Amino acid sequence: MKTSLSREQALELLKKYNKEPFHILHALTVEGVMRWYAEELGYGEDADFWGIVGLLHDIDFELYPEEHCEKAPELLREGGAEEELIHAVVSHGYGLRVDTAPEHEMEKVLFASDELTGLIGAAARMRPSKSSKDMELSSLKKKFKDKKFAAGCSRDVISRGADQLGWELDRLLDQTILAMRSCEDQVNAEMEQLA
Repeated sequence: MKTSLSREQALELLKKYNKEPFHILHALTVEGVMRWYAEELGYGEDADFWGIVGLLHDIDFELYPEEHCEKAPELLREGGAEEELIHAVVSHGYGLRVDTAPEHEMEKVLFASDELTGLIGAAARMRPSKSSKDMELSSLKKKFKDKKFAAGCSRDVISRGADQLGWELDRLLDQTILAMRSCEDQVNAEMEQLA
């Protein structure tokens, strides 16, 4: 899995359509999480592709929230993205906005971890450390069960994502905490540079 887009080109494409720091932070976080999963699951040679898919997965969300995952193909094609990358991005909206199902393990990981990074991020901001680095699975499970906490993060999508991967929910939660720990410092440093 390769893309002709460099990481720099992908970041510029993201910033062309996204100005809100929250959306940039989410994109950088999902990029880091996807890179970690690529390495962890034995797709290390495709880590750049996985990361760029993560970086661009919400390219259309800020400007076109009502057409999320429907407008993305047009924006990505204009930016020079390949169909393989476009399919991967669009598939994370499967069953919500589009009929493009996640097929490759990478697409299933994106589907499963996207909402979850939001939940973990919200839980981390509530911690004294403001970090995922000292978050335990038991703490995240409590937040997951509390439907009022980070209510915009769909527990149903996260659970469906775990099912698509053939994983227990606890595995997905635990692995995604580890993935977010792995990229937290880099994401924060990049956000400071972009500010």
